Amino acid sequence: MNISISKKIKNPILPGFNPDPSIVRVGEDFYIATSTFEWYPGVQIHHSRDLVNWRLVSRPLNRPDLLDMIGEPCSCGIWAPCLTYSDGLFHLIYTDVKRFDGIKDTPNFLTTCETIDGDWSEPVYLNNSGFDPSLFHDDDGRKWLVNMVWDYRPNKNPFGGIYLQEYSPDERKMIGPVTNIFKGTDLGLTEAPHLYKRNGYYYLVTAEGGTEYDHAMTMARSKTIDGPYEVDPIKHFVTSKDNPDLYIQRAGHGDFVETEDGQVYVVHLCGRPLPGPQRRCVLGRETAIQEAYWNEDGWLRLKNGTNEPDDIVEHAGLAACEWPDENPRTTFEGEELPIDFQWLRTPYKDELFSLTERPGYLRLFGRDSLGSWYYQSLVARRQQAFNYRSETKIDFSPESFLQKAGLVSYYNSHKYHYFYISINDDGQRILSIMSCEGDPSQNFIFPLSSSEYASVTDSDGNIVIPSNGAVYLRSDVAGSELTFSWSMDGDNWNQVPCVLDQSLISDQAGKGAGCSFTGAFTGMACQDLAGTKIAADFEYFDYIEQP
Repeated sequence: MNISISKKIKNPILPGFNPDPSIVRVGEDFYIATSTFEWYPGVQIHHSRDLVNWRLVSRPLNRPDLLDMIGEPCSCGIWAPCLTYSDGLFHLIYTDVKRFDGIKDTPNFLTTCETIDGDWSEPVYLNNSGFDPSLFHDDDGRKWLVNMVWDYRPNKNPFGGIYLQEYSPDERKMIGPVTNIFKGTDLGLTEAPHLYKRNGYYYLVTAEGGTEYDHAMTMARSKTIDGPYEVDPIKHFVTSKDNPDLYIQRAGHGDFVETEDGQVYVVHLCGRPLPGPQRRCVLGRETAIQEAYWNEDGWLRLKNGTNEPDDIVEHAGLAACEWPDENPRTTFEGEELPIDFQWLRTPYKDELFSLTERPGYLRLFGRDSLGSWYYQSLVARRQQAFNYRSETKIDFSPESFLQKAGLVSYYNSHKYHYFYISINDDGQRILSIMSCEGDPSQNFIFPLSSSEYASVTDSDGNIVIPSNGAVYLRSDVAGSELTFSWSMDGDNWNQVPCVLDQSLISDQAGKGAGCSFTGAFTGMACQDLAGTKIAADFEYFDYIEQP
C-alpha cells in the first residue's frame, strides 16, 4: 500500500555507469534517460514514482535503423540522450558519435513513441554539428533544438558554444537559421544544453568543466530564446569541484523536473572515487538527485543552501512506491536477454548469442577478441557496488588455443581482466587469466603456477582441469582488488593465487584516461580467432553485492 511518508533519498539514485541524465515527468511517473555509449541496445530509461526507488524499464534503440555502432571506437556511440514528452508522445533525441579524436562525426537523431517501452519510430536525422542535443517544446507550439557545436579548426576553442535551431515536426526536419546563443563561462568545455521556460524567461542549463573533477552545472537566462543570455550570479549552481572531500564528486551535466505539487529536483552526473590519490571511479559516471527551489530573484538553488551535492537527500510528499527486489541469480529460460544485460555495438545479436539453440542456456558464439570494435561475443551487466561477487557455470570444449570462453571484468577494449577456459599445446583443457591494463598493444597472460597449484599447472603456468564437464567460475571484487576462483562441482572452490587491480577497470586508468566515459561490467565472453564460431553455453549468472 502506498502512503505519503517522509523519506530519504540515497545518492546515487542510478549507481554504476548511468551518466548524463535527462529527466521528464508524465503524470505521476518520472523517467530518466542516460547514456550507453558503445553498449547495445542504446539509451537506458529508468522509471520511478517517488524519486527514491528506480527500475530499468526500457532501452529504446534496439533496431538497426535506430542504432548500428559496428566499428565505432570505445567511448563513442550514444552520448547524452534527451527525453521529453509533448503532444502525447515521448521524444528521444540522441547522438551516435562515429569518431572520437580530432574532427568528430556526431549525427543527431529524433525518435518518438506513445509509450516508454513500445516500438520507437524510425529516426529523423537532425544535424551533425556537435553533440548533446536537446529538444525544447515552447508554449507557443514551436520546437527548438540546442546542441553544443564542435569547432575542429586549429587555434579555436573546440567547445564552440550552443547552437539553436527550430525543428518542424510536420516537415520532420530542421528549419530556419542556426544561432550560437551561448559561449559559456571561463570554466570552459560548455556542453549538455537544456532549455526551459518560466515566468517569462528562457533558462539555459549547461555542463562545464569537463566530465572529471572540475565538472559543474551552469545556468543562464534570457527574455528571448535566441539570447543574449545572462549568467547566474553564482555561475555554477551544482558542482563538487571546490570540495575534494565530498562523497559525491564530478557533479555536473544534469536536468531538472517539478513534481505535481511544484517541488523541484535536479538530477546530475556524478562519480564516486575509490580511496587513494588516483581517485579512480570503477563504477563510472552515475546519476544523483538534489532537492532545489527557485529563489526570489528567479534562480534555481539547492535546498541545502550551497551549490554542493548531498549524498543523502531528505524530502516529504510523494507516495512511496517500491519495486520488487531483483533475484541475484539470472537464468536463461526465456527467448530474450534479461534487461540488466547488454552487448557491444552490433544490432545483429543473433550473430553473437542465442537463448533458443540450447533452451535454458545462454549460448555465445565465439567471435572477435576482447579488443575488437566489431563483433564481440560478450554479454555483461554493470558493476553497481564497490564490493560484489559474480559467478557462472560454463560448458565449453575448446579445440584450439585460439578459442576461449569465460568470466570477464570489463571496461573497454583495452581495460579488462579475463578468467577463461582454453586448451594448451598438449591438448589439455586449461584455465588462465588475460589482462589488458590500459594499453591495447599489451595483453598480459598471468602464470598461475605456485607451490599450491604446482601439481595442476602446465609448463606455462596454466591451471589444468578435466577435459570434460562444466566449470564454475567466480569473481570477487572488494574495492580495488579482484580475485578469481573455479570449481568443478559448484561446492569446492579453488581461489587463483593472483590479486588483480580492479581500479584499472575505470575512467581514470590507462590509455584514454579522462576520455573514457563508461564503467565496469562483469559478464560472460567467448572468442574464436580460428573463425569457426565455437559455442560456449552458460547456465546462469549471479551478481551479488557485498557489504
